[in-house]
Amino acid sequence: MDAAASTARRPRQVRQVHDLPSPRGLPLLGNLHQLNAPKLHRVLEHWAAELGTPYRFQICGMPVTVWSDAELSQSVMRERPHRYRRYAALEPVLAEIGCNGVFSAEGAAWEPQRRLVMQALSLPHIRAFYPTLEAITKRLHARWQRAAERGEVVEMTDDLKRYTVDVTSALAFGEDPRTLEQERGVIQEQLAQIFPTLMHRVNAPFPYWRYVRLPRDRRTDRALAEVHRTIRAMMARSRERMRDDPAEAPRHLLEAMLALRDAPGADVTDDIIAANVLTLLLAGEDTTANALAWSLYYLCADEPLQARLANEARAVLGEAAVCPDYGLMKDLDRFEAVCTETLRLRPVAAIMAFEPVEDVQVSDVALPAGSKMFFLTRPPMLDARHYSQPGRFDPERWLRGSGGSAAQRVHDSRAWVQFGAGPRVCPGRHLAAVEMRLVLSMLMKHFKVKLAADPATIEEVTAFAMVPNRMPVQLEWRGGARADSRAARY
Repeated sequence: MDAAASTARRPRQVRQVHDLPSPRGLPLLGNLHQLNAPKLHRVLEHWAAELGTPYRFQICGMPVTVWSDAELSQSVMRERPHRYRRYAALEPVLAEIGCNGVFSAEGAAWEPQRRLVMQALSLPHIRAFYPTLEAITKRLHARWQRAAERGEVVEMTDDLKRYTVDVTSALAFGEDPRTLEQERGVIQEQLAQIFPTLMHRVNAPFPYWRYVRLPRDRRTDRALAEVHRTIRAMMARSRERMRDDPAEAPRHLLEAMLALRDAPGADVTDDIIAANVLTLLLAGEDTTANALAWSLYYLCADEPLQARLANEARAVLGEAAVCPDYGLMKDLDRFEAVCTETLRLRPVAAIMAFEPVEDVQVSDVALPAGSKMFFLTRPPMLDARHYSQPGRFDPERWLRGSGGSAAQRVHDSRAWVQFGAGPRVCPGRHLAAVEMRLVLSMLMKHFKVKLAADPATIEEVTAFAMVPNRMPVQLEWRGGARADSRAARY
């Protein structure tokens, strides 16, 4: 049985893709001229509101079906990788830039990479890593304390990406680049070039860049060359440490991948290792950082919520600048709930793209193998059938025993799919949850936050993920004893 055959409503008549409603387009081009890449998610959501689900649009003769049914998206993701795969155009584009790692690999190439990444990002590893995670969060606290003292506006998207890259590098690769202590020349400057290029190339009707390099492509080439030099140097240093200081078991993901590379009969190559390093740098930097940045958009507009969170943070953290013990994470549920609710309204993964590897029937629609499918994640999360008062920002809806507010009367958590579902659920979800709790509890304990721009100028941009164009924030010290920033220099 396929994704739709398991639903309670059996279709009376099977439709073909060309039977689906479609926005009006042009001959030959179809709807290509209407697909504004930086606003792609908004364009698709607008058509979904007009046409319902599913509908189709055309890119130069290629139909793409668009769905906004949470149950179907869950079902499709559970049937990966044997019946569905990621959008096939993604894999060759990622391979060209040396980033075809665990995120995009399919078939037999995926399984060994997945095992290593899941182990590296497991709860026991994150728990053992916590002292380093705490130290990196203290550096972020010290950076923000200096900004507050100087009255500087902080571009939160930049600072949070520095933080998440430092965390991901230290956990997965055994090296802390300490970008929080630098102002220029950090790897994020190169990483920032990559996602917009990916978005552009994956959705291009023709791979022009293989024949003509435009200025944007040349900038991306330079950024990728620098990133790959950094990655190869990191791999070389890790090999030296393994030779000079051998351990009974790999100390982090990079050592595990290098050990597998050197095992007899292994299919893992240096290129595959480098691809996974780049994949984790991009994924670790972008998703969590932008989820936290979007959270500040709502916190800046809600001073009573800030005060409540500050009181809770003080109760848990005590005199510490940052949550001092992993065991206390359980007492910071509301901080993660803020991010979860933010991602319901501002989903970083606004579009998920799949295709069937065989002929399937989804709902009442027959899809040939290779059909392009886009799933929109926000419409189900703004549907009153899934969440009461869906347009209201209410973190309490994610907390058990919070008084039975109106927002809790309808709460279908299955409609929230920001970390995916099924066998290929995001392996970094546990680390993301810890980072969210750590950063927001530290921020709310020590600072009041105010958006340093007109909220109307904060725009959603599709750059592979859905990100804010900026998030400038003014930090104000809450008062009380200040933590000694020297303690952050671990």
